[in-house]
Amino acid sequence: MTAIERGDGPGPQRGRVVFLVRVPVDRTDDFLRAYEAVRHLVADGVPGHLVDQVCRSATDPEQWLITSEWASLTDFEAWERSPEHRDLVRPMRECFTDARSLRFQVYAQTPVPA
Repeated sequence: MTAIERGDGPGPQRGRVVFLVRVPVDRTDDFLRAYEAVRHLVADGVPGHLVDQVCRSATDPEQWLITSEWASLTDFEAWERSPEHRDLVRPMRECFTDARSLRFQVYAQTPVPA
């Protein structure tokens, strides 16, 4: 396994942020509209942001998973502390009945296909 596959190449390790949230079915459309607004703004200009996903449970329509990958957890933490972040995510958070946040450093991954 190479250093890049392990995630410990030059510079800080990439970070993965995971949010496990519950959204009542009747708030799903509001939640997805709010997510769309946030993800485009983040993808278009937040330093260190690489990619994000929103996923719905295959067995529980109220369970959602939001993941994002960052060049480093420091980049995510700077974004999370910003007033802009709080304002942008407020409409999305208002849809949650429960939320859990986890942060990870990427240790290993499969090679990127050529």
